[in-house]
Amino acid sequence: MELYSNCIYNIAPIQCLTAETTNMNQISTLSELLQLSGSSYRIFDMGRTVTKLSKQTFEKVEQAMQPYPYPVQRQACIAIVFWQNNAATPFIWFVKMPLDERGLLNQAARNHFIAIILEALGKDLSQDPTEKQEELLKSNPYNFTPAQYKLAALNSIVKRDLKQKASQYYEHCQLYFSGKLGFDNWQGVGVQGLCDFASRIEQSDNQQSLLGAFKQLPNQVLAPLCSAMENQKLPINVLSHLCDLTHQELAKADVDQAKVANLLRALSACSANPLVVDLVSNVVEHEQVTDINVLLTISSRNWLAISNEKQLMAFLEKLVLNVEHDVFAGIFQDLIALPDIRPALMICLRSPERSNALVAAFGKIFTQVKGN
Repeated sequence: MELYSNCIYNIAPIQCLTAETTNMNQISTLSELLQLSGSSYRIFDMGRTVTKLSKQTFEKVEQAMQPYPYPVQRQACIAIVFWQNNAATPFIWFVKMPLDERGLLNQAARNHFIAIILEALGKDLSQDPTEKQEELLKSNPYNFTPAQYKLAALNSIVKRDLKQKASQYYEHCQLYFSGKLGFDNWQGVGVQGLCDFASRIEQSDNQQSLLGAFKQLPNQVLAPLCSAMENQKLPINVLSHLCDLTHQELAKADVDQAKVANLLRALSACSANPLVVDLVSNVVEHEQVTDINVLLTISSRNWLAISNEKQLMAFLEKLVLNVEHDVFAGIFQDLIALPDIRPALMICLRSPERSNALVAAFGKIFTQVKGN
């Protein structure tokens, strides 16, 4: 399979910033910097999935008025996409910022990043950066490069949102899902094409093709397709179909747990939907399903499906019986950092219904914390 084709992005976007007059001392947030430049912009989380953040949410995060919603290892990994007028290609900053123990953005780091930008540009934000300025901007400690499949997903989402043409790989992908090429002839299907297809799943032709093709897809296509779909809110007929396929797999005598993990991943952006909540409950209750990849998919992608105390307790009980303590502790630390699940997890910590194994696992975590 041709991987990650045509992932176009630019991490040297300063030349598109313009401002006739700017008081540098008044810039305290990235939002203000972008607004003063006259740019249109959008913010995406890049840590878990490619998820758009509203400007209001991002401004509150920047001002430490709310925790970052999708932390990964106490970091906020974001893409800032911005452009001016009718620019054909928007510019992108990939920025990784530390979070404090409450999940709030580290204000000193944010200020430092802004200072680096302003130092590199001086007072004229409209200038083309010199080679020295380029080097300063690219070498700052907050830059990061996302995984290639996330770059492909972001590329497809931005092009769709800006009503731009999809990549050259999109039409071949559409043809493949129509079945006209034969589902075994997958070698020419590129990941960028799959991301383009997933980002345009609302189109009725794409929905119908996908619904007819899903049962026939080889693993070489199913896995990257599900990875691409994790970034998209799915139409209800596609969502229902994926849930049905997963239930059918769970009903087999020999469950393909890798397939279950992939299908759950495809449903990531819809995890709060009652159909997905019910599905995840069935997965957790299934005696055969113990694979670490399934459990990690639930905790890292489908956490909204286990966000009440009963569902979360069932998941924790399954987890403690099927993984080593270090893995359990790592998943616990990841979950407790998520604002949407932290309240339920705090209740589970004190619940009288905890098993002895779960009590012991919690106790060991806090003993280790105190020891450090």
